[in-house]
Amino acid sequence: MSEDTSAGETAREVPGGRDTPGRGEAPRRVPDARREPDDEKESPEGGRKGDEAAGAEPRVDAEQHDGPVSEQDALRSLVDGSGRDDAGRHEALRAGAIADEIARRLNADASGTRIGTLALFNDSVSFGGGFHTAGTRTGASGPAGAPASPLDPAELTDHTDLFLPPEGYEEAVDALRERRVLVLTGPPGSGREATAVNLLAEAHVMEDGGAGGCQRLLTPSAVLRAGWEPPVKDAGYLAVLDDGPDGLRDFTAAFGTSGGAGQWAAVVAALRSAGCLLVLTGGHDLEVLAAGPGGDQVARHPVAPVDPLALVERRVLGHGGAPDARAELHALLERTGAVTALREQPAARNAARLASVIRADGDVSAAVARLRDPSEQVRAWFHRYRAPEAVAFALAAAVLEECGYLTVADAAVHLRAALTEPETAPPDLRFADRLGHEQQWIRLDLPEESRLAAGPPRVRFRNALLAQTILAYAWNALDGRRDAVLQWLRRLLDHTDLEVRARAAVAAGVLALADPHYAVHRFLTTWAGSKSWPLRQAAATALGVAGSRPETAEAVWELLHRWARGDASAYQRRLAGTAANAVGGLLGRTAPERAVVVLRDALDREDDWGTLPSVAWGGVHLVHQGQTGALLDAYLEWSEPQDLSPMVVKSLSAFVFAVSLPYEEPVLDAAGPDADRTRVPGVPVLLTELPRHRERLAELWARALARKPVQDAALDALRDWIDDYADACPGALDAIGGLLASVARRPGRHRERLTWWLEKWAGARENPSANAARLLRTLDRSR
Repeated sequence: MSEDTSAGETAREVPGGRDTPGRGEAPRRVPDARREPDDEKESPEGGRKGDEAAGAEPRVDAEQHDGPVSEQDALRSLVDGSGRDDAGRHEALRAGAIADEIARRLNADASGTRIGTLALFNDSVSFGGGFHTAGTRTGASGPAGAPASPLDPAELTDHTDLFLPPEGYEEAVDALRERRVLVLTGPPGSGREATAVNLLAEAHVMEDGGAGGCQRLLTPSAVLRAGWEPPVKDAGYLAVLDDGPDGLRDFTAAFGTSGGAGQWAAVVAALRSAGCLLVLTGGHDLEVLAAGPGGDQVARHPVAPVDPLALVERRVLGHGGAPDARAELHALLERTGAVTALREQPAARNAARLASVIRADGDVSAAVARLRDPSEQVRAWFHRYRAPEAVAFALAAAVLEECGYLTVADAAVHLRAALTEPETAPPDLRFADRLGHEQQWIRLDLPEESRLAAGPPRVRFRNALLAQTILAYAWNALDGRRDAVLQWLRRLLDHTDLEVRARAAVAAGVLALADPHYAVHRFLTTWAGSKSWPLRQAAATALGVAGSRPETAEAVWELLHRWARGDASAYQRRLAGTAANAVGGLLGRTAPERAVVVLRDALDREDDWGTLPSVAWGGVHLVHQGQTGALLDAYLEWSEPQDLSPMVVKSLSAFVFAVSLPYEEPVLDAAGPDADRTRVPGVPVLLTELPRHRERLAELWARALARKPVQDAALDALRDWIDDYADACPGALDAIGGLLASVARRPGRHRERLTWWLEKWAGARENPSANAARLLRTLDRSR
């Protein structure tokens, strides 16, 4: 229980006895609009919140000062922190709150799902079926020197049997018959090759031709040579062009210049005279190139996406299928998670692969798990796409997922610049045009509001685990680009958008997960000891993410304990502050008992008070994480001696800071579904939680109100509770009445002190407090 003694103070002749404020005494407080003008006359020593006296030594900045920081300077820093005087720190802490929520959701998404990060660097990498249409290209090579090779019968059957035509298929057939050359484009895995084969077969059937079958051109650019003729008459020719500029180099002039029209006119004439047709298939680059001047001589058609569930149904049930069979199939797809998998990866190749497993009575759940494994998907993507544009946008989306497209695109432009040689003019980058080709795992989601009120499109991955897997892969595998990625990430931490800074900090934590020891020595320690608040906040967030997994948690906790116990140098003090900040986030949510030990390590530094503000903020964050009980128990234990020893005053000062700080509602889309909805924006959380922790809070309030120099700050906080916050929080004034009654029942002079101050506030000549008068009556009835 609290005792009403205060070592070092002299007794005063006032009603109520030693250390009890009476009618002839007033505390050292600064007047405000609610206090009488002559309050300052009653307090000649000056106020806690007043200006520094003339001739006083300048305030010491704890972050820059080597050696112990005085009690006075630390308490002033704490007052400034509660007053939001340090805008940089306040902004950084808001970004940290957003980041903690993002990281919490990231961990929730990953729960129960294995990401094969370790497999990235072990077994050999196989891409079988990963980015090709169903079936294999047996016979594609053909005899040595042959210009074309007939499609293998098994491949032909796989492409044509149970084929599901995409939208606009009939128009493509007509265009091919009319123009003789069709440029068919679509993203990898869209079924573009199967569509091309079916187009050739159907067009020839409609013309009563096709005796030469379907031939694959082994050197597609050969058709552009002067005098070229089809090697086999009355045949359909398939030319598969590789995605990317390298695969189209030989076609650049033919499509990209007006002179190329003559080349294609000659090709069309040769095909027509031989009764042949030609389909060129490729991706986005071919689509853009064919739109040039030389493409006027040919037909162009993009492959429309096919419903993957409809494709599975066609491949499994054929062209018919009884209603019961369809219902059974759809139940199987729902039960095994195949519907979700195909929603995440809707490419035709994936539907065809699942259908083949179902037809063979294979393990559908295992096939779905393989399909959804982000490690394999990321591995295959980075193997296929190596251009800086593609890599830059993938990494930017991985860091800034859920942000608007323009924000992500700007970040990708900056990263691309770091990955390439300097250019004389800005590059013509159009990331959105390539999303459906190079970045099929990303979608642009438009808001659901009406068109008039629609906001910017948001960048999202189809699979919630892809972003962190992409970051881990790039960090571990792209050795030559690691420095550029880290420098780019560091620049994002200075972004003016809080959400960008928050997501960049979470991304740094994902990088640290791969190798915490490397990350600590590579960048986290530098950030944690920086003079920049945003960097220190980013380090705290990253450590919270890195320590949130069982395999890395212990190493992170040991690091934080070591930082917290550092010496009195400014650098070590900043490390301790970062440790205190870190345990107020994700780590404190999951292990509050360990978090308060770190806070004590950082706070218990004898006469060095420089870590008090950071520890006080860390305590507030623990409260916001829902760990109020653990923090209050710690403050009770640390202040148990109830004397003027540094640890007692520091603990009670941190408590008063926590009860003084109004709660700020988080950014809307960062508020999790399990957020505490009882909190009231603009009201201290400990006031809204008062009924839940009344006895703990009553004891701490009693100790704080009885101890100088904490007493002055505690009285300020109590007056704020009564006059500023109680009316904004339903039931708060009654709860405060119960709190004060509990304090007054404790041994000592607590009742006299509370009565004196409530009477003073209720009877103030200017701005008398009606709430204080009501609480005074409540206190009288509690005797």
